Amino acid sequence: MKIYKVKVGGKIYEVELESVTENSEKIVADAPKAEAPKAEEAPKVEEAPKVQTNGEGEALKAPMQGTILAINVKVGDAVKRGQTCVVLEAMKLENDIVAPVDGVVKEILVSKGQSVNNQETILIIG
Repeated sequence: MKIYKVKVGGKIYEVELESVTENSEKIVADAPKAEAPKAEEAPKVEEAPKVQTNGEGEALKAPMQGTILAINVKVGDAVKRGQTCVVLEAMKLENDIVAPVDGVVKEILVSKGQSVNNQETILIIG
C-alpha cells in the first residue's frame, strides 16, 4: 500500500492506494464508483476599506477579527509606543491593541461594540 496526499478544493486528503493485479481489476471494475468529496466553496472575505493617510500617520490595524470592547483614547490624545489604545474581544478573550509608534491620535475609525475584520484600520496615529 502506498499513501498519497491529494488536494481537492483547498482541502488535503490522505489516500491509501493498493497495487492492482489482473484478478482484482475485474472486481474493481464491477464495484460501485465512489464519488470524491464535493469541494465546498470558500466563503468570500470582504477586504477592509483602504485608508488614505496623506503620508501623515501610522494606521493601527486589528490583528484579528473581533468586537471592539473599549476605546481608551480620543482624537488629539498623545500616545506612547506600547500604550493600550483599544480593547478587542476575539474568541472570548480580551486583547489589548497597542500603539505601534509615539504620536497623537489623528482619527478613530471604529466605535465601541463594532465588529472589525482582520487588518481593518482602527485608528490613525500621527
